[in-house]
Amino acid sequence: MKTYPTSHHGDKDISNINFLVTGGAGFIGSNLVKYLLEFSAGKVRVLDNFSTGFRKNIDDFWKYPNFELVDGDIRDLTVCRDAVKDIHIVFHEAALGSVPRSVNDPLTSNEVNVSGFLNMLVSARDAGVARIIYAASSSTYGDSTELPKKEDRIGRPLSPYAVTKYVNELYADVFAKTYKMELIGLRYFNVFGPRQNPEGAYAAVIPRFIKTLLSGSRPVIHGDGAYSRDFTYIDNVLQMNIKAALTDSQAAINQIYNVAFGQQTTLNELVADIKEILSEQDPQTASIFPEYGPERIGDIPHSLASIEKAEKLLNYNPLYSFESGLRETIDWFIKESEAEIATQAVQI
Repeated sequence: MKTYPTSHHGDKDISNINFLVTGGAGFIGSNLVKYLLEFSAGKVRVLDNFSTGFRKNIDDFWKYPNFELVDGDIRDLTVCRDAVKDIHIVFHEAALGSVPRSVNDPLTSNEVNVSGFLNMLVSARDAGVARIIYAASSSTYGDSTELPKKEDRIGRPLSPYAVTKYVNELYADVFAKTYKMELIGLRYFNVFGPRQNPEGAYAAVIPRFIKTLLSGSRPVIHGDGAYSRDFTYIDNVLQMNIKAALTDSQAAINQIYNVAFGQQTTLNELVADIKEILSEQDPQTASIFPEYGPERIGDIPHSLASIEKAEKLLNYNPLYSFESGLRETIDWFIKESEAEIATQAVQI
């Protein structure tokens, strides 16, 4: 398992700060928890119902005496109230992601992403939590064709998921003004990295493509492959979360920020890049070409972020480019694949 070599909190002592990470068994959440534990935060509590997160993502954390787990659902207000007791800072990562999932089941997406978020806001307000950093989404930009995307200019949402994430921003703004709370929203742009789930109908595109190509199969691209994304490596996301949580700048609080690298990559380019890296180990990968299927309803055609606001107000400095992050991710998946094969061989 990767150990984070770089501290994003500088000289600040976080040993006296208690953190809650909702969705802490998920991809982004478990990486945040790992960072906090490795850098000796105070209490590090996870709230997760394991609907999309995995217990294996937190198995290694039990060795830390300051790690706690609340096995529960953010749709339950009582659970949320219990989870925020004695907590100073909340990282709210719990959500039902995926545009297609929200198109297929808008009711559940709304219950989790909107009602669940409201439960956390009310619970944090009543418990006197100092600050909430919450996961927003680049899907909020909707049908806006302007590139790069800037935080103060958005379009109309294209999916139920995008609606839920925009509503989160509206609620956060109202709670900040009405109850004098400190909230910071982070609009994630296609986050990827080690420990991301490659399985299932709603798996993220990078782990799915890597896993498919590793198995010698053809990846499926929805559309003609010209759609583009600002793929963002997980360590850059960690940096933004930590900087947002610990900033002393009043100008930086109660803001929305893009979390990205600031580089555009098409899906065709993505497949080509993955093939090139994998071909260094297995030259036959170069002869695998993608299949093309229908476009998905609700997908944004192009996404590219301006990160100027984060650079200015939070001193954000993304350390991993798309290319360097992709290599780290592929290396991790190769090792995972080799470990799975070794385990299967032992069982046989």
